[in-house]
Amino acid sequence: MDLATLAIFRAVALEQSVTRAAQHLQRAQSNVTTRIQQLEEELGTALFLREGKRMVLTERGTTFLAYAEQLLALADEARQAMHPQRPEGSLRLGSMESTAAVRLPQPLVRFHREHPQVTLEVGTGPSLALLDAVLARRLDCALIAQPHSWQQGRWQAEALPAEVDAQPVFREELQLVLPADHPPVDHPEQVRVRTLAGFAQGCSYRHIALSWLGAGGPPVRVQEVGSYHAILACVAAGTCVGVVPRSLLELPRQAPAVRSVPLLQLDTLLIRRHGYASAAFERLHEALRNPA
Repeated sequence: MDLATLAIFRAVALEQSVTRAAQHLQRAQSNVTTRIQQLEEELGTALFLREGKRMVLTERGTTFLAYAEQLLALADEARQAMHPQRPEGSLRLGSMESTAAVRLPQPLVRFHREHPQVTLEVGTGPSLALLDAVLARRLDCALIAQPHSWQQGRWQAEALPAEVDAQPVFREELQLVLPADHPPVDHPEQVRVRTLAGFAQGCSYRHIALSWLGAGGPPVRVQEVGSYHAILACVAAGTCVGVVPRSLLELPRQAPAVRSVPLLQLDTLLIRRHGYASAAFERLHEALRNPA
């Protein structure tokens, strides 16, 4: 069970195909097949179900993938630690959808231009899922929003796990967006539309919206959607309310037909595991703090 075999296993698991994994790794297909068979023999269990040409992880395979990700990440981290002043290797960054759309394009262009030797992998997801991925070493760092709760007429920040370090990089003003013909709103009980368009569980903005809306009026139903465009479309249609950063509302050339109300200002945090350090991460942090 060497690192090369783990990398082959991960590629097959992600591609769900020996052929595509071989192409990605620039290896012979027969070599990939042999290494997977040898790994299964060594572990004494099947890692994949063969469905024609499709390779699907078994339950044990899914468990092993989590360990393989951690081992490969730790090996890459160790290699980078040997050259603390030289950005290189890979850096896996997670981001909230809105942050990726509004805040990342300019600093990531600069980062790639200045550090082409770093392989930067960017994925999106809700804050809680990103936090879990950082703790599990599936991500090296992530941009998240710290959850807040509306308690006794004021916002209270919820604590992050002690295992992560967090540094603010962006300041966002969250806006409650309402249908264009909705009356003005100052308090949660004045919100007539009681359906929230939002992302899946684990989204800090969804948590904030439900906490505030739940402080007054009838119960709130959640309509889960997959993008901020869908959130704004649902609000414009008059069926939902939503919570989005003001910077996102200012992004389109044509403003959506919605009413917006300031709700909360909060930082977007760049988090990493406590003790994680690499030159690539430090250069990324600099690029995010100074995007121009």
